[in-house]
Amino acid sequence: MTKTQIKTEIQKVLDNVPENVLQDILDFLKELQGQSTDKIKLTNNLRQILSEDKELLEKLAQ
Repeated sequence: MTKTQIKTEIQKVLDNVPENVLQDILDFLKELQGQSTDKIKLTNNLRQILSEDKELLEKLAQ
């Protein structure tokens, strides 16, 4: 996908996102602006691990 195509798809999704979530999305995108590609990849990997292991982490927390 080209950059333009990705932006178009993002816009389509944003048009269907509840209004109260839009500020969170904007804040997240602003945070990404000043970060290096490596740090963004690390953050995404950590987020993926946490979401995949959410159930296990909840059990461990109990």
